[in-house]
Amino acid sequence: MEEYAADRHPSSDDTWSVVRKRLMAGDYVIGMTVTSNNVETAAYAATLGFHFLWSEMEHSSLSLESLRTLVLATRGLPAPVFARVPWAELWLAKRVLDQGVQGVIFPFVSTVERARIAAQGCHYPPFGRRGSGAGLAVTTWPVPGNYYNSADANILVVCVIEEASGVEQIEEIAATPGIDVIFIGVSDLSFSLGLRGRQDAPVLEEAIEKIIVAAKRHGKWLGRPAGSAEEIDRFHAQGFQLFQSVTELGLMQLGARALLDPLGIKEKPREQSTFY
Repeated sequence: MEEYAADRHPSSDDTWSVVRKRLMAGDYVIGMTVTSNNVETAAYAATLGFHFLWSEMEHSSLSLESLRTLVLATRGLPAPVFARVPWAELWLAKRVLDQGVQGVIFPFVSTVERARIAAQGCHYPPFGRRGSGAGLAVTTWPVPGNYYNSADANILVVCVIEEASGVEQIEEIAATPGIDVIFIGVSDLSFSLGLRGRQDAPVLEEAIEKIIVAAKRHGKWLGRPAGSAEEIDRFHAQGFQLFQSVTELGLMQLGARALLDPLGIKEKPREQSTFY
């Protein structure tokens, strides 16, 4: 199988992806994280100004059926659907792409082999290994014409670096043809470095800087989580452009606090911590 090579890829008449166009222009893009199986909530979120929806299939109960329903519900709306799969495997990429998503996010890409799998899974032969049975995706694809060329030109491939071993191999990973974004999973990276989630240690800052330098050297866009406008502005100034923002449940909490705190109504303390 020939390795994906962007400069030899079949050309498309139009690179129309709003996310890709903003990234090419140096702008940032913000994705709301979808974690609940509520299509009304996600479809409404696609109208609120977010640039894409980050469908969380690694850390939530979202299923393939939920993903397809979300793609159907957001047709014609401003924010396209991306999916974070549980692992960097060809078959996982194929399954979400065939539901019509416009971007795939691969966690724990800590080796060159995983980066190549991510690139191959999102592109058609002879440069990738995606299967041609994309009947469902074609029915919800935003533009007419040749789906295969259009998908190859517009689907965004995001590789998450979140282990110390990934930092050690970042030059080779960032040099991999066919991946678009190097995303830093700062929480898991902190755990991998023995920091148990702490974000203020010099060793983490050094690892992040090493990733930034490598991504820029090899022409990859940078991404990371960001939970506020202040963080987005600060991280964008450092060169980050693709942001995973809060979940729909996180937005509910922010809205509740904005309404209730001025009235002196406080959040009920939880007896135990939860994922959110």
